[in-house]
Amino acid sequence: MIDTGAHRPQGGLDEETRQMVVDTVRQLSKRLLTKKAVLEWDRDEIFPEAAVREMLSPEIGLQLLFIPEAYGGMGGGAMDCCVVTREMSKICLGVGTAFFAIQLGSDPIIVGGTEAQKQKWLGAVADGHSLVAYAVTEAEAGSNLASLKTKAEPVRDAAGTVTGYRINGSKQFISTGGYADFVTVLAQTPEGPTFFVVEKGTQGFQRHKGEEKHGIRASNTSPLTFTDVFVPVENMIGEAPGKGLKQANQVFGYTRLMVAAMALGAGEAALEGIAIPYAHERVQFGGPLSEKKGYTNKLIVPHWVNLKAAAAYIEAIARRLDSQAEDLQVEGSIAKLFTSEAANRAADDAMQALGGYGYITEFGVEKIKRDVKITCIYEGTSEIQQNIVSTFRWKKTRKTKGAFYEDMAQGLDELHGECDQAGGRVLAACARTLNRSIEFAHDNRLTRHQQVMFALADMMTHVEVGESMAQLAARQSDRTILAAARVFTNTCARLVTEKARLIVMGSKTVEASAVDQFLQSLALPTLESSYRGLIDDMDHIADHIFGRTS
Repeated sequence: MIDTGAHRPQGGLDEETRQMVVDTVRQLSKRLLTKKAVLEWDRDEIFPEAAVREMLSPEIGLQLLFIPEAYGGMGGGAMDCCVVTREMSKICLGVGTAFFAIQLGSDPIIVGGTEAQKQKWLGAVADGHSLVAYAVTEAEAGSNLASLKTKAEPVRDAAGTVTGYRINGSKQFISTGGYADFVTVLAQTPEGPTFFVVEKGTQGFQRHKGEEKHGIRASNTSPLTFTDVFVPVENMIGEAPGKGLKQANQVFGYTRLMVAAMALGAGEAALEGIAIPYAHERVQFGGPLSEKKGYTNKLIVPHWVNLKAAAAYIEAIARRLDSQAEDLQVEGSIAKLFTSEAANRAADDAMQALGGYGYITEFGVEKIKRDVKITCIYEGTSEIQQNIVSTFRWKKTRKTKGAFYEDMAQGLDELHGECDQAGGRVLAACARTLNRSIEFAHDNRLTRHQQVMFALADMMTHVEVGESMAQLAARQSDRTILAAARVFTNTCARLVTEKARLIVMGSKTVEASAVDQFLQSLALPTLESSYRGLIDDMDHIADHIFGRTS
């Protein structure tokens, strides 16, 4: 169950301060994180420790963004961290991963630490003295935190008082694990999973050679082993053991949203930073590629639309995290699932857009393609996110007797009444088709099939992302964003139709009459109306991207 207790502290910077931090990151690409340096780190698989530590120095102090003001930081909120993480990942996702690791490693202390622990450990991070790693993943447990093998046995004095813990076990795939000054490690105590702070140099704590990786080669990913590692009781995060899973769950919505922001930045770097400028310059068959709609509308426009939809959803969830006492675990999973997969496809087609040059290192797009794939894997694979989304939304739908998505559909109907150009009417039909699909799967016991649950997760994800995109387009009332919302609505309608058919027709155990009755209940004419004007909308977006319209 999702914990409903204390959450990651809310906060936020004013726009001017946030822009100042973004400008600082952009300046790094001209001095500390140059394209030449980034390509060299990737080629030679170098973790740029000096550069990362300089980013934490008092002269730059990027880590202050996510540290609460009470402990020497700026008290930035989810929106601020998303914006800055996205910008960092445009430069290099490997370096962005190293920066994210510091946030992730600090989170158990932020949400669960005692006042003394926050003063000590967060203060050290704020001072720029500490790289931090989050040591949770294990080789056999993977994303299943409840299957921890690492043990923390209490050590007692003569009076029976616990004075510390002795940790034994190993961790795998730990970002910055080989360089961190301290790690927050999750281990099993008699009372349950518990986080501990383990400092480098502690006897029995070994950091092993970094893994050789397909991508994010500028980040360090190391196995860690703990052999009779003694930590004093004051290094147990919180006032009592057994709170580790609750502490981890409290920040999953936040951390997975940050991974979504990382994927978004990488996808934008591939598309807007490389593929679109290349299409301006590359002449084929008598004209630049940017003028060939078959090229732009296949390799550029769909991804531009998907990344705009991802950005709309990420920003909407970040605002909710900053204003409400919710962990939004499911929304974080939706953001990560949709954005990471969309960015991965965008980078793949950006390589295709450059032809042979896309395969050459110096152009940078093949590096981004190798890098961005990790966002579909770490912090829970896409399949883990599909499980989370489908299971929790299925339960939510049943608990509310369908009101969750029906309320969303009614809101989209109202949006259509206010702005009939944002795709609200079709998205409302998508939401109702999703509702019927959940009911059908439940009533026919199809939810025991993981393929059905994955199909529902994809439908849920696209409907909820589409709702945010439509809301944004209606608010901005910009012709290009409205066109993008309609194009995404068509994407959503096609996916919902396909997945609904799979759910109702994919199993021979369902009676044919029930299948026919379900298919007849669908608002297929409404869903198919999303094709109307699709080519014109894509042409307009292409013209906008390549500067042919205002």
